[in-house]
Amino acid sequence: MARPTTPLSSKEIKPEMCSHGVQRTMLRRTPFFSGLSLTEIEKVHALTRVQGYVSDEFIFMAGAPATRLYVIAAGKVKVLQPALSGQEVVLDILTGGEFFGGLPLLGDETYTETAQALTSCCILEIRAEVFQEILQQYPSVALKTLELVGNRLKNAHKSIHQLSARPVEARIAALLLYLAAKVGEEQKGELLLQVPLSRQDLAAMTGTTPESASRVISQFKKQGLVSSGRQWIALIDQPALAEIAEGDL
Repeated sequence: MARPTTPLSSKEIKPEMCSHGVQRTMLRRTPFFSGLSLTEIEKVHALTRVQGYVSDEFIFMAGAPATRLYVIAAGKVKVLQPALSGQEVVLDILTGGEFFGGLPLLGDETYTETAQALTSCCILEIRAEVFQEILQQYPSVALKTLELVGNRLKNAHKSIHQLSARPVEARIAALLLYLAAKVGEEQKGELLLQVPLSRQDLAAMTGTTPESASRVISQFKKQGLVSSGRQWIALIDQPALAEIAEGDL
């Protein structure tokens, strides 16, 4: 069952965080709309709904009917999936310009994952009927949608191959570099990932066990590649991690 969300009032969304200019810029960054002109982006933007979420607020829950596509205008969102233990593990962290959610048109009858605000967020919502209208008006969006749906299967097969063929050290190193590129904060020559990622989260995102993920992080710490603490990991030697990540490719 989906948990109810409480919209932020307009005064709780900082104007500079979610101005119309920011919204339109992030909308154009999404692959669906990247080929549209500024005038067309304006028209698409007029069809969206702006919604605010506070940190830790749920946007939707896995299993709920897939009725909306979401575009992040500002803030960070974490994508979660229920685990056999009953807990939810982090699958990805999304930032400005990225989209998430699902629509029957994209092959999603229900949301397969849970989305939760990692920080305060300003998000554009596109309802299913609105997206259908956009497809009818803009052929380039329809073509891009077909391409994205086709790439889903291709990327799924690629991920399965990589997870099954690459050493766990390479997978975790690649994940740390991926997250660092998205949410890393430069601090004294290191890249700080100040996000709450448990060993179970790292395991779920790399197709391994929490024990193996913990072993690899401990190994990286002994090698001086990373340091870590409660709810944070800092990348110390990125070139060395990149070399590990590219191993056996």
